[in-house]
Amino acid sequence: MIPPMASIATLTVDNTDATAETPALRLLALLEVIAGQDTTFTLQGLAEETDTPKPTLHRMLQQLEGAGWLQRESGGRHYGTGVRLRRLAEQLLLNDTAHGARHAVLRRLVEELGESCNITSLSGGEVVYLDRVETAAPLRFYLHPGSRVPAHCSASGKLFLAEMAPAQRRRLLAHAPLEAYTQRTVTDLDALDEELKRVRRDGYALDNEEFLPGLLCAAVPVPARGGKRSNLCVAVQAPVVRLTADKVLQLVPALQRAAAALAAIEDESAEAPARSVP
Repeated sequence: MIPPMASIATLTVDNTDATAETPALRLLALLEVIAGQDTTFTLQGLAEETDTPKPTLHRMLQQLEGAGWLQRESGGRHYGTGVRLRRLAEQLLLNDTAHGARHAVLRRLVEELGESCNITSLSGGEVVYLDRVETAAPLRFYLHPGSRVPAHCSASGKLFLAEMAPAQRRRLLAHAPLEAYTQRTVTDLDALDEELKRVRRDGYALDNEEFLPGLLCAAVPVPARGGKRSNLCVAVQAPVVRLTADKVLQLVPALQRAAAALAAIEDESAEAPARSVP
């Protein structure tokens, strides 16, 4: 349940400051509510949960939608995060102080596996590469940080989709048709659901030439705190001439160790502000 708007504001402002209750900070508090929930919201639902008058809330939502921070979905009745807000989250992950520590984990993983590895996050219906370290092998597929790939035919994307509720997943995929990138791409929703059941059971996902011919990829999720849904994955990619679907399974334990190291970095980064408060 969303906390009342007044209590949300206290999370982001200092109530001893007479100027703290500004319209801009109230907009930020509303953004924080919507971004922190794994669902979309209606105006009526937000008004009831935040105890905010509907005219006031409607005006705030219009401002945020007009600026690209929110977008309307499901026939215009539901609000969700907009492109601008998602891009801000990506830039924070790409450039935050933990980036160097994450990159070091990725570099060690590449040294251990001998193949290119990357860290990814979900943005809308796409997977974005937050960081990547290339193998020294002469034959490789080059995908730089910031690259985007479809969720339904990438190993990381399957993990993100597998963690969603079925209704949320279908709503997301309804806005991004299951395009066939190769002959192996799964383009049927029911068949994809069956694949995602296996992903949830096994805790890893494969892209066996489903996005690019000749490219094999395996990914595992980076564990999130408190049982929350993970929005980070770590993956290995290699040409099929070096890595087969059977052989790639031998690399999953190394990926899981790297994922645990990345989770520790995220936890430490999240705790750092709390430790700095007197």
